Parts: sequence; structure tokens; C-alpha cells
Amino acid sequence: MKCGKPIQSDEQEYCYDCSRFEYAFEQGRSLWVHKQPVSGAIYQYKFHNRRCYAAVFAREIVAKYGGWIEEKRIDAIIPVPLHWRKKRKRGFNQAELLAEYILKELKEQGSSRKDVMSASDIIVLKKVLFRVKNTKPQKLLDDRDRQLNLQGAFRVSEKWNPVQTVLLVDDIYTTGATIHRIAKQLKKAGVQKVYFLTISIGQGL
Repeated sequence: MKCGKPIQSDEQEYCYDCSRFEYAFEQGRSLWVHKQPVSGAIYQYKFHNRRCYAAVFAREIVAKYGGWIEEKRIDAIIPVPLHWRKKRKRGFNQAELLAEYILKELKEQGSSRKDVMSASDIIVLKKVLFRVKNTKPQKLLDDRDRQLNLQGAFRVSEKWNPVQTVLLVDDIYTTGATIHRIAKQLKKAGVQKVYFLTISIGQGL
């Protein structure tokens, strides 16, 4: 119900992480579980410059979650930022490119179907959230170290006039530490509700 991870039984409402931790975001969804061939495709996308994959991921995301986005009345899409050193090394931010393609798909869907919201008012914001700390990869850390790793990692521009409802976009959701930390910062800045979408998600418990 919270992060969208698959669970073991229909009686469960929350995965292990969501049942023991109060996250700052409202809800999130992901397209696929993070296992092959999805994990391999995301690796190629991020580290081998397969930027063309972003269009495929976005098309599938909007096909599955376009109605969900409409229901949440999203004002702006914010990609999870990379530290400038990582972005320079990689050549692009995979979350930024994905966010742009998601908005493109939403607009195309909205123009072709009268029963779907118009996405003309949604914008992608790439210069309001910054990663100011070059953090270690979260997958290498335990729960405690993940939280410590992200302390002070993100900053919201003081010049930004916050919108009410934000959709965060990233490639992978694991424990939720990154999305939680960002949601806290956005809400401190004045955002009321924070949702997220990712390409893949951990398998959960």
C-alpha cells in the first residue's frame, strides 16, 4: 500500500521496511521487480549510455501508471539528482532523462484520449533539488549507514516557490532511504504531498 513492493500474502498491507519505518512520502509505485532481465537493462542504461532505453521505460510506466498519476493530481515531476561529479563522469542523469520522457508520454496520452488528464500543466523541475554530498552507493550499506550516508545530501533551492504535489522519479527503489530523505526536504520547503515512480523495485518480504 505504501511503496508498492510485492509481498508474500494478500493479508499483508505493508512490506517489511514500510511496516517498521514511517516514511515521509505518501506512496510510490514501480514498473518491475529488480531482477534479470530488468536489472541488466537498467545497468546498461545507466553505465553504458543506453539513453534510448529511457523512452521504452517511460512508455511502459505511463501505460501502467498514467491513471495513477492523474489520480494524484501531480503538479511537478522532480528527478532524483546526481552529484555533479557523478553526472559529469556518467554524462547524464538517468532520472532526469526518464522524467522528461514520462512527461512527453503523459502529454501524448492526454492528447489522444479525452478521458485522461491533460498533462499540459505538469512540468519537470531539474533545478530545484540538488545532491550536495557525493554519497556512497546505497546498495553497499546497511540500514543505519544508509541513513547516515544521506544526512545533508540534498538541498532544495531557496528561490523555488514550492508546488503542492510532487512526483519523484528515479531508476531503482530499494529500502526507500533516498526517497524518504528527499521527501523530508521537499516538505520542509513547503510541498504538501510527495509520491514516487521508479523503473524497478526490490523484491520485498
